[in-house]
Amino acid sequence: MLLKSHSNYSLECGTDEAGRGCLAGPVTAAAVILPKNFENSILNDSKQLSEKKRETLKPIIEAQALAFGVAHIFQGEIDRINILNASILAMHKSIDLLVKKPQFIIVDGNKFKPYNNVPFETIIKGDGKYLSIAAASVLAKTYRDIYMNTIHEEYPMYNWKQNKGYPTKEHRAAIKKYGITKYHRKSFKLLPEQLKLDI
Repeated sequence: MLLKSHSNYSLECGTDEAGRGCLAGPVTAAAVILPKNFENSILNDSKQLSEKKRETLKPIIEAQALAFGVAHIFQGEIDRINILNASILAMHKSIDLLVKKPQFIIVDGNKFKPYNNVPFETIIKGDGKYLSIAAASVLAKTYRDIYMNTIHEEYPMYNWKQNKGYPTKEHRAAIKKYGITKYHRKSFKLLPEQLKLDI
Protein backbone atom coordinates (compact mmCIF):
# COMPACT_ATOMS: atom_id res chain seq x y z
CA MET A 1 0.00 0.00 0.00
CA LEU A 2 1.47 3.34 -1.05
CA LEU A 3 1.82 6.11 1.52
CA LYS A 4 -0.36 9.19 1.21
CA SER A 5 2.19 11.89 1.89
CA HIS A 6 5.72 12.47 3.04
CA SER A 7 5.33 15.85 4.74
CA ASN A 8 2.64 17.62 6.75
CA TYR A 9 2.03 20.13 3.98
CA SER A 10 -1.41 20.01 2.37
CA LEU A 11 -0.01 20.93 -1.05
CA GLU A 12 2.67 18.27 -1.46
CA CYS A 13 3.71 17.67 -5.05
CA GLY A 14 5.14 14.40 -6.36
CA THR A 15 7.23 14.44 -9.53
CA ASP A 16 8.73 11.75 -11.76
CA GLU A 17 9.99 11.29 -15.31
CA ALA A 18 9.71 8.71 -18.11
CA GLY A 19 11.96 7.97 -21.05
CA ARG A 20 15.32 8.71 -19.52
CA GLY A 21 16.93 5.57 -20.97
CA CYS A 22 15.44 5.88 -24.46
CA LEU A 23 17.39 6.38 -27.69
CA ALA A 24 14.70 8.52 -29.31
CA GLY A 25 12.03 11.02 -28.33
CA PRO A 26 11.66 13.28 -25.32
CA VAL A 27 12.16 12.76 -21.63
CA THR A 28 8.76 13.51 -20.11
CA ALA A 29 8.02 14.53 -16.53
CA ALA A 30 4.83 15.01 -14.58
CA ALA A 31 4.04 16.75 -11.30
CA VAL A 32 0.92 15.92 -9.31
CA ILE A 33 -0.67 17.33 -6.15
CA LEU A 34 -3.24 14.90 -4.77
CA PRO A 35 -5.87 15.69 -2.13
CA LYS A 36 -5.06 14.32 1.33
CA ASN A 37 -8.00 11.91 1.16
CA PHE A 38 -7.05 10.46 -2.25
CA GLU A 39 -7.23 6.68 -2.41
CA ASN A 40 -6.77 4.23 -5.25
CA SER A 41 -6.14 0.51 -4.92
CA ILE A 42 -4.55 0.08 -8.38
CA LEU A 43 -2.15 3.04 -8.39
CA ASN A 44 1.52 2.07 -8.24
CA ASP A 45 4.84 2.80 -9.91
CA SER A 46 3.94 2.92 -13.63
CA LYS A 47 6.55 0.25 -14.43
CA GLN A 48 4.56 -2.20 -12.27
CA LEU A 49 1.32 -1.53 -14.15
CA SER A 50 0.01 -2.82 -17.47
CA GLU A 51 -0.63 -0.33 -20.27
CA LYS A 52 -4.38 -0.88 -19.77
CA LYS A 53 -4.16 -0.03 -16.06
CA ARG A 54 -2.09 3.11 -16.77
CA GLU A 55 -4.68 4.24 -19.31
CA THR A 56 -7.46 3.59 -16.80
CA LEU A 57 -5.63 5.60 -14.12
CA LYS A 58 -4.76 8.61 -16.29
CA PRO A 59 -8.26 10.22 -16.35
CA ILE A 60 -8.85 9.32 -12.67
CA ILE A 61 -5.64 11.10 -11.63
CA GLU A 62 -6.42 14.10 -13.83
CA ALA A 63 -9.97 14.38 -12.48
CA GLN A 64 -9.09 13.98 -8.80
CA ALA A 65 -5.73 15.75 -8.54
CA LEU A 66 -5.74 19.24 -7.05
CA ALA A 67 -3.25 20.10 -9.79
CA PHE A 68 -1.09 18.33 -12.36
CA GLY A 69 1.37 19.29 -15.09
CA VAL A 70 3.23 17.35 -17.79
CA ALA A 71 6.26 18.58 -19.77
CA HIS A 72 8.43 17.14 -22.56
CA ILE A 73 12.09 18.00 -23.09
CA PHE A 74 13.02 17.00 -26.62
CA GLN A 75 16.06 15.25 -28.04
CA GLY A 76 17.91 18.39 -29.20
CA GLU A 77 17.84 19.84 -25.70
CA ILE A 78 18.78 16.44 -24.21
CA ASP A 79 21.84 16.36 -26.48
CA ARG A 80 22.72 19.93 -25.49
CA ILE A 81 22.39 19.75 -21.70
CA ASN A 82 22.60 15.93 -21.05
CA ILE A 83 19.87 13.56 -19.91
CA LEU A 84 20.17 14.21 -16.17
CA ASN A 85 19.79 17.97 -16.57
CA ALA A 86 17.00 17.43 -19.12
CA SER A 87 15.13 15.15 -16.69
CA ILE A 88 15.33 17.74 -13.91
CA LEU A 89 14.34 20.53 -16.32
CA ALA A 90 11.30 18.49 -17.39
CA MET A 91 10.32 18.10 -13.73
CA HIS A 92 10.72 21.86 -13.12
CA LYS A 93 8.62 22.65 -16.20
CA SER A 94 5.89 20.23 -15.11
CA ILE A 95 5.81 21.94 -11.68
CA ASP A 96 5.59 25.32 -13.48
CA LEU A 97 2.30 24.12 -15.00
CA LEU A 98 0.59 23.41 -11.66
CA VAL A 99 -2.37 25.73 -11.01
CA LYS A 100 -1.64 25.47 -7.28
CA LYS A 101 1.89 26.16 -6.10
CA PRO A 102 3.37 23.32 -4.06
CA GLN A 103 4.53 23.82 -0.48
CA PHE A 104 6.73 20.72 -0.59
CA ILE A 105 8.08 18.58 -3.46
CA ILE A 106 8.89 14.87 -3.34
CA VAL A 107 11.02 13.61 -6.21
CA ASP A 108 11.53 10.08 -7.51
CA GLY A 109 15.24 9.26 -7.56
CA ASN A 110 18.26 10.85 -5.94
CA LYS A 111 18.93 13.94 -8.10
CA PHE A 112 17.07 17.25 -8.21
CA LYS A 113 17.84 20.97 -8.25
CA PRO A 114 16.09 23.50 -5.99
CA TYR A 115 12.83 24.84 -7.40
CA ASN A 116 11.86 28.41 -6.40
CA ASN A 117 12.94 27.90 -2.78
CA VAL A 118 10.28 25.23 -2.27
CA PRO A 119 11.57 22.57 0.16
CA PHE A 120 12.03 19.16 -1.47
CA GLU A 121 13.21 15.65 -0.81
CA THR A 122 14.54 13.04 -3.23
CA ILE A 123 13.29 9.51 -2.58
CA ILE A 124 14.87 6.48 -4.25
CA LYS A 125 12.12 4.24 -5.67
CA GLY A 126 9.65 6.91 -4.52
CA ASP A 127 7.22 5.90 -7.29
CA GLY A 128 6.64 2.66 -5.38
CA LYS A 129 6.28 4.41 -2.00
CA TYR A 130 4.13 7.55 -2.37
CA LEU A 131 0.83 8.06 -4.17
CA SER A 132 1.68 11.45 -5.69
CA ILE A 133 4.97 10.21 -7.19
CA ALA A 134 3.22 7.08 -8.49
CA ALA A 135 0.54 9.31 -10.05
CA ALA A 136 3.27 11.46 -11.65
CA SER A 137 4.98 8.34 -13.00
CA VAL A 138 1.71 7.20 -14.61
CA LEU A 139 1.06 10.59 -16.25
CA ALA A 140 4.67 10.95 -17.45
CA LYS A 141 4.57 7.47 -18.99
CA THR A 142 1.13 7.76 -20.61
CA TYR A 143 1.79 11.21 -22.10
CA ARG A 144 5.18 10.11 -23.43
CA ASP A 145 3.64 6.96 -24.92
CA ILE A 146 1.02 9.07 -26.72
CA TYR A 147 3.82 11.18 -28.22
CA MET A 148 5.86 8.12 -29.28
CA ASN A 149 2.77 6.54 -30.89
CA THR A 150 2.30 9.76 -32.89
CA ILE A 151 5.87 9.89 -34.25
CA HIS A 152 5.68 6.13 -34.94
CA GLU A 153 3.32 7.02 -37.81
CA GLU A 154 6.09 9.12 -39.37
CA TYR A 155 8.80 6.45 -38.99
CA PRO A 156 7.04 3.08 -38.59
CA MET A 157 10.21 1.09 -39.36
CA TYR A 158 11.56 1.76 -35.83
CA ASN A 159 8.33 0.39 -34.22
CA TRP A 160 8.22 3.12 -31.56
CA LYS A 161 4.57 2.18 -30.99
CA GLN A 162 5.90 -0.99 -29.40
CA ASN A 163 9.35 -0.09 -27.98
CA LYS A 164 8.62 3.60 -27.20
CA GLY A 165 12.20 4.50 -28.17
CA TYR A 166 13.90 2.17 -25.69
CA PRO A 167 17.07 0.35 -26.82
CA THR A 168 15.49 -2.96 -27.81
CA LYS A 169 17.25 -5.30 -30.24
CA GLU A 170 14.60 -4.46 -32.84
CA HIS A 171 15.11 -0.69 -32.39
CA ARG A 172 18.88 -1.02 -32.67
CA ALA A 173 18.55 -3.26 -35.77
CA ALA A 174 16.35 -0.58 -37.40
CA ILE A 175 18.93 2.13 -36.59
CA LYS A 176 21.62 -0.05 -38.17
CA LYS A 177 19.49 -0.61 -41.28
CA TYR A 178 17.90 2.83 -41.78
CA GLY A 179 20.21 5.21 -39.88
CA ILE A 180 18.89 7.80 -37.45
CA THR A 181 16.00 10.25 -37.52
CA LYS A 182 15.52 13.78 -36.23
CA TYR A 183 13.97 12.18 -33.12
CA HIS A 184 17.06 10.18 -32.11
CA ARG A 185 19.34 11.41 -29.32
CA LYS A 186 22.71 11.88 -30.98
CA SER A 187 24.56 12.08 -27.66
CA PHE A 188 23.45 8.53 -26.78
CA LYS A 189 25.23 5.33 -27.74
CA LEU A 190 22.74 4.37 -30.41
CA LEU A 191 24.61 1.26 -31.53
CA PRO A 192 27.17 -0.88 -29.68
CA GLU A 193 29.63 -0.18 -32.51
CA GLN A 194 29.07 3.58 -32.49
CA LEU A 195 31.92 4.31 -34.95
CA LYS A 196 29.97 2.63 -37.77
CA LEU A 197 27.03 5.01 -37.36
CA ASP A 198 27.15 7.92 -39.76
CA ILE A 199 25.75 10.98 -37.97
